[in-house]
Parts: sequence; structure tokens; C-alpha cells
Amino acid sequence: MGNSMSRMEQLRHIMDQQAVDLIALGPGAHLAWLTGVRPHADERPLLLCVTQTYAGFLMPSLEADSAGQQTDLPFHTWADNDGPVAAFSELLEAASATTSSSLVLDETMRADFAALVQNALPAAKQQFTASTVGHLRMRKDDSEYAILKENAQSADQAMQSAWSAMRVGMSEQDVASVVIESFQSQQVKPLFTIVGAGPNGAFPHHHTGNTVINAGDIVVMDIGGGMDGYSSDITRMASLGAPSELYETIHDIVEAAVVAAMKAAKPGVKAHVVDDAAREVIIKAGYDEYFMHRTGHGMGVEIHETPYITASSQTVLEAGMVFSIEPGIYLPGKFGLRLEDIVILREDGPEIFSSLPRDVRVIEG
Repeated sequence: MGNSMSRMEQLRHIMDQQAVDLIALGPGAHLAWLTGVRPHADERPLLLCVTQTYAGFLMPSLEADSAGQQTDLPFHTWADNDGPVAAFSELLEAASATTSSSLVLDETMRADFAALVQNALPAAKQQFTASTVGHLRMRKDDSEYAILKENAQSADQAMQSAWSAMRVGMSEQDVASVVIESFQSQQVKPLFTIVGAGPNGAFPHHHTGNTVINAGDIVVMDIGGGMDGYSSDITRMASLGAPSELYETIHDIVEAAVVAAMKAAKPGVKAHVVDDAAREVIIKAGYDEYFMHRTGHGMGVEIHETPYITASSQTVLEAGMVFSIEPGIYLPGKFGLRLEDIVILREDGPEIFSSLPRDVRVIEG
């Protein structure tokens, strides 16, 4: 099942394998991936229903003109003064889905949208999208690879801009502004900019603030921007002046954990094996209590999506999957150190998107 099949064909193929009669998707990442439609999401039920013979939208009439510019699929429209129930019945009729016995619901849709489907098909067996749309989304095609690569290069550039500008006396927010400006100058939408100076780096999800960067500080920077519906995500380290011996030691441990995880990541291996490999390096070095998050997350239409590289994940890795490898060690009151690369899994192991080395960037002055 290569790139030759359309995403809709791939989905119908896997629906057939999984004996799923009907898939109902709401506005969000699954819908965007499958159809390119990114509708305005509000409280008005808007659904795409897919069967082997039909794919059509339950569409609020207010949204129809706008959504019609994004897709040729048929609409079953409804107006505020009628409500969606009759239009949804018509959609199920058109899709020959009124007797569906197996139903997949988009786990990200509103509960009242899901209830509309459940009320219409009370006898259907229900599941979420993990084995259908979610499964397909994990494997990226060549066009997705190209977009993700371009996103990664834009983040490399933003990171280098921040390093060039960073000086003692600047605040975390000042550095974040440089990243944001760099993304914007590349026509990339800034998505997140975590800048953690000194002890703030010990909080993995630190909120960038007014803390001033001092001489001798270690700064962790985790940044991402978006274009063409995908994003970047990279974490690198900077040191204001030569880093301490403790820092060098911790950096070597985290780098060894990254390398071990990269080595463990192969098609056919369960995701937890990659987490185990990184964690083992950190445990052996005696810092296990200071690595308190998973080794990585998948990335695609969403910044965090499957596969999750956790200690418990049974997901079998396949070529084409894209995920982060980002172990870290966080020393309260001192600094945090995380090294993050996004990779795409190839037959022989991971290919890293970024071209920036993972060593610490020493900033003088």
C-alpha cells in the first residue's frame, strides 16, 4: 500500500480489513488528513461519513460555501431552524449506512456530535480511530516527508537566529521573540517557543517569561513552527560561557540516550523498546528520577500524535512513521537538558530531519 492509493482508498481498504461499515469524523486533524477540509468548528454538528460506497458531509448551511471551496464531496446541509437530525438521516440513507453494525467515531469530535451518530445507530458496535485513520496517519508518504523536511529546516534557521542574538541580560521572552521573528520571516507560523534559562530549564514545559539570562546559565530551547498543515519541533542547548563539568557529564549521558534510542528504532520493533533504550542509559548513569517524561511522540498533522514512544507502548514501529526522540535530565535548582530530534523511520533505522548538531552551543559575552 504505497503512495499510489489515495488516502480515501487506503481508508476503505483498511475498513474492509477491520470489518468497519461506517466512519464518522468531525472537524480536526483526521478530517484534514483525509480530505484537506479544515472547516470552522463550532457547536453545529458537522461530520464526514465514509462507507465503502459513499463519502459525504453533514454540513451546517452556514459553512457550506466555505467548505465547498475545499472539497468536491457531497453535502447534506441543514439550517439552524431545522436542526441536523433529518439531514443526518438522509446522509445515512445515501451512504447505505442505516444498518451499520460496526462504527468508528472520531475520538476528537464533540460529545454531542458523537451522540447524534450513536442515537441514529444504537445497535452498532463502536470503536475509535486507532486501527483505521489513526493507523494510516502514522505512516507518512513522500509529500508529507517533503513538507516535514522543509518545516525542520525552518526551525533550524530559527534556532540559529536565536543563538546569534542571545546575550547575557536578555530575557527568555527576548530570545523567544527572535525565534518568532525568524519563523515569520520564513512565512512559517510560530507554534511554541519554550526558552528555559538556568533553573527554569528544569521544568520540562516551562512557560517562557521575563527571567533574565545570566553569565554561566544553561538555556534549553524547544521550538516549533508550522506551514502547509505540518510543523517542526526541535530542542537544543545553549551555554552562556563555557559549561560546567556537571553540564558536560549530563550532556554526554543525554546524548548517549538519544543514540541508544536511535539504534533501537527499527521497523518491527515495539515503540516501548525505543523508550527502554534511552531510559536504560539514564538509569545506569544514576539519573533515572530526573527523566520524568516519555522518550518521544509522533508528529504529523498534529504536533503530538501516535505513535507515542513510552515505556508501555505496544505500537509496532513501521517504516514511514515520524516521531521525536527527546530524552532529558532535569536537575532542580540547576538546569534542564533535553536533546530532541524528529526522525522518519526508514527500513534501516531513523533519518533525522534537522541538520543541526546536538552539541551545546557556547555563547560568549
